[in-house]
Amino acid sequence: MKIEVNGEPRDIAATDLAKALTELGWSDLRVATALNGTFVPAAARCDTPLAPGDRLEVLTAMQGG
Repeated sequence: MKIEVNGEPRDIAATDLAKALTELGWSDLRVATALNGTFVPAAARCDTPLAPGDRLEVLTAMQGG
């Protein structure tokens, strides 16, 4: 299905947020996620379905100052 990930169009096979993070290579990282502008806590990712056209934002922590 086609979704937008961090502003870029992507075609993924995953049907839920947790599987999408694995498919996109973020499963081992501590990230914050928002789907269509709404924060999704880590505990809810397996229960958060994806639909074509969804907008997923994935944020990682950055070190520095």
